[in-house]
Amino acid sequence: MKKLFIPIALVLVLALSACGGKQANDTGNKGNQAETPATNATNGANEASGESGTFTYQSENGPVEVPKNPQRVVVITRLLTGNVMLLGVPLVGVDEMSKENPNFKDKLKDVETVSDESLEKIIELNPDLIIGESNIQNIDKLKQIAPTVTYTYGKLDYLAQELEMGKLLNKEKEAQAWVDDFQARTKKAGEEIKAKIGENATVSVIETFNKQLYVYGDNFGRGTEILYQAFGLSMTEKVKEATEKDGYLALSTEVLKDYLGDYVIFSKNSDEDNSFQNTETYKNLPAVKNNHVYEADAKAFYFNDPLSMEYQLDFFIKSFLGE
Repeated sequence: MKKLFIPIALVLVLALSACGGKQANDTGNKGNQAETPATNATNGANEASGESGTFTYQSENGPVEVPKNPQRVVVITRLLTGNVMLLGVPLVGVDEMSKENPNFKDKLKDVETVSDESLEKIIELNPDLIIGESNIQNIDKLKQIAPTVTYTYGKLDYLAQELEMGKLLNKEKEAQAWVDDFQARTKKAGEEIKAKIGENATVSVIETFNKQLYVYGDNFGRGTEILYQAFGLSMTEKVKEATEKDGYLALSTEVLKDYLGDYVIFSKNSDEDNSFQNTETYKNLPAVKNNHVYEADAKAFYFNDPLSMEYQLDFFIKSFLGE
């Protein structure tokens, strides 16, 4: 029966593609429908592991029948790849940005690059579970290939998201263990950093993207969750007010002094225009003069999945404490 599944799925998907190609490419199609996905999730790898079968996972869009022990997972979002990797679940397909992440590159070298448009490639990978964001395209077609679960970015905080991933992948104990350990380590590091830089010291997180400089709030990746939530460090009042709605603010070089704190984390992409660092305005900032600007590789620093946050935590400990 397993050999027959791929051709049948291919016929179904290609038929849907022929009928609704234009609609599938509509960026307004959020794909949030709660539908019952394929239940044929048990495969040879499950049986060999001794834990075959499926269970009902309560997703944000309703119940989904998923494998108890997934062995061929496709993740179509850079935001959740690290969540799956942390739990040791085999990946067969991920998005391009995940493949380019310096933290993931070696571990994903044999994993295929996919997108929500590469349906035929995903069929060939024969996944037993597909994970994505709630706004991915072709959601109905993906559900015909394998059970598909989506999440709305930002609906859960970074700790709750990993616990939820643990539920989906039948790895709740492992997810809880990481959350408990990470909370303990960040609490300790935060206390040590505060003792060194002072309770009232302010920290800002900046990044250049598409020739524009941005400063970030307390829940936008780039280590902000660790700095402001786990460590309990403070941003400047101006940044707090300006990022309250959108989570970030575009800055000009002229106003840098009004927004940058005593310490600055610069999520730096070498492919971007970072010429603002050569201006007198930047060079005269207190944080720059005091050597309190810490530069990180933006491509490894964007996200708030567990593996990215492990990298960020290590970076902060070395930067602030010199360890």
